[in-house]
Amino acid sequence: MNELITQINDALWGYVLIAALIVCGLWFTWRTRFVQFRMIGEMIRLLTDTSTSVERHRKHVSSFQAFAVSVATRVGTGNLAGVATAIAIGGPGSVFWMWLIALIGSATAFVESTLSQLFKRRHEESFIGGPAYYIRQGLPLCRWRWLQRSGKWMSALFAVLITLTFGLSYNSIQSNTICSAMNEAFGWSPVWVGLALTALALLIVFGGIHRIAKVSSVLVPIMAIGYFILTLVIVALNMEHIPTVFRLIVCDAFGADQAIGGGLGATMMIGIKRGLFSNEAGEGSAPNVAATAAVSHPVKQGLIQALGVFTDTLLVCSCTAFIILISGLYETPELNGIALTQAAMQSEIGTTGPLFVAIAILLFAFSSIIGNYYYGEANVRFLTKSKHVMTLYRLLSGGIFVLFGALATLEMVWNIGDFFMALLTACNLIAITALGHYAFRLLNDYRQQKRQGIQEPEFHRHQMPDLEHIVECWE
Repeated sequence: MNELITQINDALWGYVLIAALIVCGLWFTWRTRFVQFRMIGEMIRLLTDTSTSVERHRKHVSSFQAFAVSVATRVGTGNLAGVATAIAIGGPGSVFWMWLIALIGSATAFVESTLSQLFKRRHEESFIGGPAYYIRQGLPLCRWRWLQRSGKWMSALFAVLITLTFGLSYNSIQSNTICSAMNEAFGWSPVWVGLALTALALLIVFGGIHRIAKVSSVLVPIMAIGYFILTLVIVALNMEHIPTVFRLIVCDAFGADQAIGGGLGATMMIGIKRGLFSNEAGEGSAPNVAATAAVSHPVKQGLIQALGVFTDTLLVCSCTAFIILISGLYETPELNGIALTQAAMQSEIGTTGPLFVAIAILLFAFSSIIGNYYYGEANVRFLTKSKHVMTLYRLLSGGIFVLFGALATLEMVWNIGDFFMALLTACNLIAITALGHYAFRLLNDYRQQKRQGIQEPEFHRHQMPDLEHIVECWE
């Protein structure tokens, strides 16, 4: 069964999907005039923006809380176990392709999150939105006639795919990684760790997005800053090895040996797959939580989510990769996944290394579990209003699949995740390519207001007469 899923993944992750990710990223980078580089200062400023709520009497998720939830799902297993898996399978060159997909993918992340803000809907306690919403509302108006009648079924397909991908299969990956780390560090049985995770996850997911946002806004800064500081210290203590590490990454990414032996394609594929799993740019996940934020202009949350891609891959993933490559343990056949990261950390800081990684991955991956759950919840609500269906989903996401991940093999959970990730990404890329011109128009409006000296640009739906009868918010 596992071999069959692997073969299907190789077919799905052939050069067509990889090329689509790169071409879309380059196109969005060009059309936004390199927004991810030119406006990075504005991205950082917006994280502390307190003037975003346009309806202060309502209970809304703040811009920073939405950023924290999305980073919670990004900064997790992909940064510790995913990087290690990429290096173990694809070699050091896979890190270069993770960097590339993050640099150009941040423009893709900007477009999809801006669209989710534009087409968001009102909900009981906060806003709700995401690709399923902008697909259903936007595609009937897109310039591609063959897609104009696809909004209804394609939005439903996306909602199903993201629920299966994040709410179920990705939570299995997070749980599997936590249990493996705890077993490696403390010798704890995956069964008991899985049961404990299941109980905690169910406790939080039945609390809704506000509890998730509050938990994430506390956990994410603590775990990200702590892990980042430690890895920076380790890298600083090994600064003399950094030039060698960079040379190793670049040479392995484009080396003649890899090209001749056919390994270049494998290195590229595993690097892009693990990069996408980590930063989620173009996958259609972060827009679900980006839509919940109360901001005065859709571009604001688009910029913040683009910053999340940089935070994830260029900072956290790079630090993990440097430690693994400095240790030289990536060539050890029996080490893979989180075990490789723990072994590399142990080689640098001693026996406390595996313990620290185990605690870090517990925080990283558990926050990802609750963030992943919300992505599924938003899309289950899109499909049905049934409370019984929602209860069933919560039991599956926070319960059964968390426990399944604790008991399944490393290869099985990653293969299932890659399979659904490919389908989900393909669906979203088609939609944002068709609707991207709306994000470009919004960005032009934002820049124009900034040039006029307006510190906090605002958007009102009458500024887009062609969408005024469709867009629900933004009065």
